[in-house]
Amino acid sequence: MTESLPLDGRSLTLAPFLAVVRGRCPVSLDPDARHRVGEARRAVERAVRAGRPIYGVTTGFGSLSDRTIAPAEARTLQLSLVRSHASGTGPALPTDVVRGMILLRANSLARGYSGVRPEIVERLLELLNQQLVPYVPQQGSVGASGDLAPLAHLALALVGEGEFVDPSGRREPAAAVLERQGLAPVELHEKEGVALVNGTALMATYLALGVADLRDALAAAEVAAAMSFDALHGDPASLDDRLGELRNLPEQRAVAAALRALLAGSGLATPPTAYVGQDPYTLRCLPQVFAAVVLAADFAEKVAASELNAVSDNPVVMGGDEFVNGGNFHGQTLALALDTLGLATTYLAGFAERRVARLVNPALNRGLPAFLTPRPGLTSGFMIPQYLAAALVNENVSYAHPASAISLSTSADQEDFVSMGAWSGAKLGHLLANTRRVLAVEWIVAAQALELRRPGAGGRGSEAALRAVRELVAPWSDDRSPAPDIARVTDAIADGSLVRRVRADAPF
Repeated sequence: MTESLPLDGRSLTLAPFLAVVRGRCPVSLDPDARHRVGEARRAVERAVRAGRPIYGVTTGFGSLSDRTIAPAEARTLQLSLVRSHASGTGPALPTDVVRGMILLRANSLARGYSGVRPEIVERLLELLNQQLVPYVPQQGSVGASGDLAPLAHLALALVGEGEFVDPSGRREPAAAVLERQGLAPVELHEKEGVALVNGTALMATYLALGVADLRDALAAAEVAAAMSFDALHGDPASLDDRLGELRNLPEQRAVAAALRALLAGSGLATPPTAYVGQDPYTLRCLPQVFAAVVLAADFAEKVAASELNAVSDNPVVMGGDEFVNGGNFHGQTLALALDTLGLATTYLAGFAERRVARLVNPALNRGLPAFLTPRPGLTSGFMIPQYLAAALVNENVSYAHPASAISLSTSADQEDFVSMGAWSGAKLGHLLANTRRVLAVEWIVAAQALELRRPGAGGRGSEAALRAVRELVAPWSDDRSPAPDIARVTDAIADGSLVRRVRADAPF
């Protein structure tokens, strides 16, 4: 049995986050964290008994924060908040995104500054351990007072009034699911509703998953680019480490080193014996462009690393009985990082499509047949997969527009500048999916081109990639539908298995 991951609100990093969210590692509440949560809870109870005006506990919310709530109605206020804020719409969020939201909300509460009972944190962890996935619609968050609507749908399932989604996507009333699992619906006490819905858990989950997925896509892009570099007789001079040293860019040097490792021993990517002009940018500038993607991922991961253990509730319980109001729920840093990841993702797809276009064009592919078919004219070969790549790149352009570039005021102008980071994250998912499909096209097309260069052989990495892709896709002779091939390779890029096969034979 997998060892349980203890949550303490302070030490969660990307690898264990992924292990829980996608690997289904069990989780538990650290004993010291449980004590801190209990201490903050007692501060809330003392404040309620004393009748102190505390935002979201004995007052209304947002622009209604000037309305006083009687202590006898303080618990009703929390349930009313969850019900009213569960106003999302659209398709259900993917399972890994919902699990990420649950984990991050629990980890934030475990810091001991939110004033909830320990039982609330433990119930969230129970959802993870029992593989229970609340129905959370994708649309509805403006990313400012946290991800209010999505988190409210999560909380609604806890109280037995929402829905859960089974592995097939079927929705079922939460009350029935909780009863079947032997779990009583949660009764929200003072402050617990606002603590559950006030937070950046959706945006932060999008960001953490996006960083991991972009790094995986970059590795797949590096391999695909090496295959194309070989197939197009690229000049390896552009990968000289001294160029990166002169540019003062360590990321450029790291990318060039990876490409040199993939091309090691190549009989195709060699310095030309006579001057034939310079390589196109999609070969010559690989280290420079991929370095930009690395920098974007590094920036986003820095933001994600902070947010994984952040307290994004409001108000927060400081030492003793002090309640501090602030804006930690605002998602602007997350939105900027998500939009940056989205832009970097478009670079990978656009860069790959241009190499695909060159590979199939007899005017540019340095002696290969048109569309890489043995019988041009009778067969169309890879003409239309390049169309697909171009269509996906065009679609990415619309998704790459930064959602955080504009704000629309909410809550009667009390929340007069919002981040829109949740849409930044949702768009990133579309961008990554499209980019994996474009990269799949390059893997398939470059593999065909390498075989057409026989008896010449590519570098160690290119040849390992060719063997890996041939486990999924047969060589092209007569025309057939490329769609199933593209789907298989896309899936193998998404789950990392294709790159793992290459690394096993040719580490880079």
